[in-house]
Amino acid sequence: MNLPLLTLLWAVPMLGAVAIIALPPSARDAVRWAGLAVTGAVLVIAGALAAGFDPAGAQFQFVEDHPWIPSFGTGYLLGVDGIALTLVLLTAALTPLLLIAGWNDAPDPRELNGRATHAYVALFLAVQSMVMISLVALDILLFYVFFEAMLIPMYFLIGGFGAGPRGERGRAAVKFLLYNLFGGLIMLAAVIGLYVVTANDPAFDAGTFDLRAIVAVVASGGLAVNPMLLHLLFGGFLFAFAVKAPLWPLHSWLPDAAVTSTPATAVLMMAIVDKVGTFGMLRYCLQVFPESSMLLRPLVITLAVIGIVYGAVLAIGQTDMMRLIAYTSISHFGFIILGIFVMTPQGQSGAALYMVNHGLSTAALFLIAGFLVSRRGSRMIADYGGVQKIAPVLAGAFLVAGMATLSLPGLAPFISEFLVLIGTFVNYPGAAVVASTALVLSAVYILWLYQRVMTGPTRPGVEAIGDLRSRELVVVAPLIAALLVLGFFPRPALEMINPAVNHTLSIVGEAR
Repeated sequence: MNLPLLTLLWAVPMLGAVAIIALPPSARDAVRWAGLAVTGAVLVIAGALAAGFDPAGAQFQFVEDHPWIPSFGTGYLLGVDGIALTLVLLTAALTPLLLIAGWNDAPDPRELNGRATHAYVALFLAVQSMVMISLVALDILLFYVFFEAMLIPMYFLIGGFGAGPRGERGRAAVKFLLYNLFGGLIMLAAVIGLYVVTANDPAFDAGTFDLRAIVAVVASGGLAVNPMLLHLLFGGFLFAFAVKAPLWPLHSWLPDAAVTSTPATAVLMMAIVDKVGTFGMLRYCLQVFPESSMLLRPLVITLAVIGIVYGAVLAIGQTDMMRLIAYTSISHFGFIILGIFVMTPQGQSGAALYMVNHGLSTAALFLIAGFLVSRRGSRMIADYGGVQKIAPVLAGAFLVAGMATLSLPGLAPFISEFLVLIGTFVNYPGAAVVASTALVLSAVYILWLYQRVMTGPTRPGVEAIGDLRSRELVVVAPLIAALLVLGFFPRPALEMINPAVNHTLSIVGEAR
């Protein structure tokens, strides 16, 4: 009997969240361990998927297809390809580490009738569940439901369990929610419009949300509809994904949300949740609307290149350590989107791999910076200096994570950024040259940050900073190890990614 692994992938954390909420208020320690056990189970399920996945096999594997609302042409349809599987593994691996990193992020037993810890862990598991089903959904309406639903637990994690003043984090949470809800409403109109198009298309017996059926018709000749309508529908999908990603100039919610969240929540948002936006561009924008993607790719590439340089330049000027790291993510997301829309095998393979590598490097750098800030009680770079004399292991781990962020050869982000730039140069050499300036800019902001924080004389207030503790080493060590392994041996990830990339480009190639 074959287990429904894709259903278990999202149902286990969702049921775990419900069970945790039901535990008594006095079971705060048990709640943390229960959450960790649930994420461990999800990691095992993801490992089973990876072990059973055949890169040379069908595009979508472990498919589950059950009726949901047949009269609306929608079903419970799940399947996983190589790109989705790499992100599933990233999500499954990072979530338990983030729970360990945020072990004491909800310590006050007086909040929420003694259930603050319960709520914190349950929200984390709910986000993991919704990200997982978004990655494996092959029904467009099913994808949309959870694409939007994940905003709710993230809103409460930012606003209810943030690291900044209550008013500041409340504003950041509302800004995060409004930006993404507006993008989602635009996408909803596009989803409905796509259903109407399929209902009126002679290739379909009735309207459908089945991604496989729609892509098959697109690949065989295109939808029988006015191209301008398809361009508008494409714009609706792209807008929502660009807000989530985020793509310049729709990025302004990210720095505020990141610095007012706890480090664990910020990493959950930047390394996991935001990847659903770039993943959506690959799966939906390019495969369902290949002609529109080709027509508008110069615009998207221009915005991506602006975001790459903009994020790097603003990072250099920051005095807040956590805000600096948040701006680096805007630059990195620009690289990912650039690789997606240059429409070359190297660019898209690099972009898909970059989604994983960015998740690892951002998690390492942001969490280590968070451990440092929790000791000193300040995010201001000027309040630090000489940390490497007091905490050499912390400083060394920070340096490795920083070198990964600037794509040092031998660390995971290098190969993905290198592939994106090579793929870009094939079709858009000017964009590749401009984007390459971020390599210099990233060296400036990372090395300058390290110099000001870690080297020089020990500033007052830094003397009491201790080195990484055992719990923190449990979080940092796997991240550093993964950055090194993928830096020297990215082949397994690329072998999973490349067939899905080739399928996408074959569809786009029909539109050229």
